[in-house]
Amino acid sequence: MSERQKSILEAAVRVIARTGVRGLRVEELAAEAGVSTALIYYHFGDRAGLLRQTLEFVSDTAGDYTTEAAAAAENPRAELELLLLLEIQDNPVTRANSVAWGELRASAVFDDGLREQLSDSTAVWVGEVADVIQRAMAAGLIPATVDPVDAAERLTALVEGLSERWLSGSMAVGRAQELLRAAITMELGDG
Repeated sequence: MSERQKSILEAAVRVIARTGVRGLRVEELAAEAGVSTALIYYHFGDRAGLLRQTLEFVSDTAGDYTTEAAAAAENPRAELELLLLLEIQDNPVTRANSVAWGELRASAVFDDGLREQLSDSTAVWVGEVADVIQRAMAAGLIPATVDPVDAAERLTALVEGLSERWLSGSMAVGRAQELLRAAITMELGDG
């Protein structure tokens, strides 16, 4: 991906976080990114192509800010907690990324192409979390009776739900993190 495309996608995340997917206008995005609308169409084809690429960008960005930090954890159990908790942190990048993910998820209800891509992105996320759970099990930090994929499905779904409540203002970020920590313990044991 070129720096120009990255810049446009970063702007798309900001615009979606501010106005929602339905409020995303290519003209407004062009102004936000400091490029022409023709350049956006050149790089992304059409609005649907732009949304698909933005979804991929949001997913990759979340992977960057969670995976890198979680990799420094002392063990796979601590890595798992960080991997999930870092999805709910009150900083501008995480907030915008989480809002954009929620908006794109909601739009996927009405868009078959986006729905398939979102399903694929979610499966990758669940797979990554399940892999960390399996490593924690191998290290004896999680009971062997846990089904890694089922646990990963439940925990990632909870992260999305808690994020939605936090982002909508119906729950403080600290409370969302507290509930997530408790759910991890309930799901996987004390570790």
